[in-house]
Amino acid sequence: MPAIPDPDARGTGTVTIERLGSKGDGQVRIDGDWVSVPQALPGEEVRIAVEKDRARLLEIVRPSPDRQVPACPHFSQCGSCSLQHLADGPYQAFKRSLVVNALKARGLEPHVEDIWVTPPGTRRRMSLAARRTKAGVQLGFHARRSHDIVDISTCPVASPEITRKLSALKELAAPLAPLKGEMVLKVTVMPNGLDLHITDTATFAAPHDVMMAGAKALAAGFLRVSIGDDIPLQQGTPEIQVGKAALRPRPGGFLQASAEAEAFMASLVRQHLKFALEVADLFSGCGTFALRLAEESRVHAAEGDSDAIEALEASARAASGLKPVTAEVRDLFRNPVPAATLSRFQGIVLNPPRHGAAKQVAEIAQSGVARIAYISCDPGTLARDLRVLVDAGYRFVLVQPVDQFLWSPHVETVVLLERGGAG
Repeated sequence: MPAIPDPDARGTGTVTIERLGSKGDGQVRIDGDWVSVPQALPGEEVRIAVEKDRARLLEIVRPSPDRQVPACPHFSQCGSCSLQHLADGPYQAFKRSLVVNALKARGLEPHVEDIWVTPPGTRRRMSLAARRTKAGVQLGFHARRSHDIVDISTCPVASPEITRKLSALKELAAPLAPLKGEMVLKVTVMPNGLDLHITDTATFAAPHDVMMAGAKALAAGFLRVSIGDDIPLQQGTPEIQVGKAALRPRPGGFLQASAEAEAFMASLVRQHLKFALEVADLFSGCGTFALRLAEESRVHAAEGDSDAIEALEASARAASGLKPVTAEVRDLFRNPVPAATLSRFQGIVLNPPRHGAAKQVAEIAQSGVARIAYISCDPGTLARDLRVLVDAGYRFVLVQPVDQFLWSPHVETVVLLERGGAG
């Protein structure tokens, strides 16, 4: 393989890509070091310009048969989707391999199912960045490895309800976007309309500008708009159906990125825990698992976000046909539910943030609870936590990768476990 003599300089050379890295970039070993080449695929002969551990793709000399035409016109600049150029089969195999390899690194080799893929155009929650420039407002996503914003006009990942509002969102951002830093616009598709939460507005934005932007958002068809900590303006209440319950998330509140992926993951969790009389839902969020589980089981939910717990409790109170639901605001990282408390439950579901739940998992491992459903967005911390549970006597029932962040290197995983001879 040709080597580039000085990888710290902006030299150029022709190389053959050896593998895909965990972030979806092509990688090639040059003088003993791995160099990442965005938008390149294994087996491709490419000409690159190198600086340290990164390279810029100058030319594809010999393309891979796995290369396909990206679905988005912004692909070459936008950093949100790094794998649109990879054909479906190899793409799905790569994402499954992220889970397989993370588990294997911890000495775990269960069967891993083929990945379940969210269809394009179904992402219901998007976080857009906006900044004011001399040329006007930029609205979109960050460029690869950069704080620059790629001004987008479309997004094949997003729900059409969001893409139809991009021009309106740019107009709303104009009086509020900062010159330095960036404003964030979180847009969520609800069955009854679009919810908009705007944060990090310019310090010079006058109260009148804020009020006018909110009024314009309602006139543009948004169901609710909240700007910073101001009281939301709304012409209806954003609401989603979660089993028998109607959930009303708080402005900017967390929801799974795809309604389809959420429903699929919830179906796996419910099937696994359906015979549990009592279930603990740890890192419960606003209750997208807890409210469904309450159709068969008594549920206790714990979550560090007080707004999320308030929304969960309100939904449970208003719903009919549910078993009792209790909830608490609890920092599960610093104050995990102890094993002695967990031991009264027959099932546990936990869905922690990216850095996992090491302290809470240590308590679960000692609890003796028969069944566990662990939903994770990071294969590395998932594997770390699963090693603890397996060492405590739990065995794998299902490992199901879920692709709800289409064409990105991120993968969700649902892992179902049972203790020893649990039925």
